[in-house]
Amino acid sequence: MEEKNKDIEQEEIMPSFVYRDGMLADKEYVAWLADVKVRYRQSQIKASVRVNTTMLEFYWSIGRDLVRMRAEQKWGTGVVKQFALDMRQAFPNEKGFSYSNVKDMKRWYLFYYERIIKGQQVVGLLENEKGHQVGDEMKPEEKSQQTAGLLEMPSLFGKVPWTHHVYIVSKSESLDEALFYIKRITDEGWSRSRLEDKMTDRLYQTQGKAITNFDATLPAPQSQLAKELLKNKYNLSFISAEDVEEEKDLEEALAKNVTQFLLELGRGFAYLGRQQELRIDDESAFFPDLLFYHIPQRRYVIVELKAVKFMPEFAGKLNFYVTAADKLLRGKDDNPSVGLLICKTAKKTIVEWSLQDIQKPLGVATYQLQEVVERTIAEIESRKNNEEAQDGK
Repeated sequence: MEEKNKDIEQEEIMPSFVYRDGMLADKEYVAWLADVKVRYRQSQIKASVRVNTTMLEFYWSIGRDLVRMRAEQKWGTGVVKQFALDMRQAFPNEKGFSYSNVKDMKRWYLFYYERIIKGQQVVGLLENEKGHQVGDEMKPEEKSQQTAGLLEMPSLFGKVPWTHHVYIVSKSESLDEALFYIKRITDEGWSRSRLEDKMTDRLYQTQGKAITNFDATLPAPQSQLAKELLKNKYNLSFISAEDVEEEKDLEEALAKNVTQFLLELGRGFAYLGRQQELRIDDESAFFPDLLFYHIPQRRYVIVELKAVKFMPEFAGKLNFYVTAADKLLRGKDDNPSVGLLICKTAKKTIVEWSLQDIQKPLGVATYQLQEVVERTIAEIESRKNNEEAQDGK
């Protein structure tokens, strides 16, 4: 018996190449292997989130300490710089204790602390993994805790990278705006460059701001959800103004760049096609410009494009297309279809009057092409330079 065990032990430690040994993988093995791969990827994500959360909780605590102790009043304006130098000396191999990074820790915490202390209402934009509102999670129970600076970091913040947090608090004008971008990052996995693009495009200010008749044509919960699908202006800077002289040019350019257009439309849109023939009878055929389906809201979205200013008759045609989508495409589990008209320009009063008696839910927005966007950026930079020159005087 002892000799047999010895043989087994020797067999286990003998060097050998590992190769496939003729095993036949059945459906059960393939399913199990696929499940293990998914679990492994999930474990990697969870491990990454845990590491990020731990680091952010530490950064938050440093910012909270500096605010709570009124460090600069107590030890002078150079305390942050001294603290950074002392920490770098103690931990020379760590990269998180630069002077600028420690300043960002304080600014990050202070951004939320000041706005909650001043009583700014936290909108219900975020929920943590337990389903609790982050606004409640951030809000201390007693004012005495607020003055002591005992504001805890919301657990959901741990899912957002540090550089994203720094950029958000440096560019956001309000608490609601910051939480809006936190939600989009956690929902859609935005990279830093995508976050910068969306904040530059002022997504918070434009999302849900298109002129619509949704309040009159959809029930209350549905109307608010549908509004969130649309912007009042779409950044089509991936298209050159030189290439767009007529409506068909704009349509063709969007079809060629449908990936970029889907990103600009937002999360959840699926592209179904362009100029799909709508046959009414032997003599009548129509061709809607672009057809999408919004998966989370389970509704068809018909997009009509106009390379000219808005005209009232455009609403009538789009109303006809939305009616057709409801009658021919909409399934029993689908919500009402909506129409989006994207024009070169649109005057609010004309749009509102045009939509007033329309029976189907429609929205009207405008667009910016490449040259317009570049000129706007140049104008902003020029204005900033002039302001700095005036300040210098």
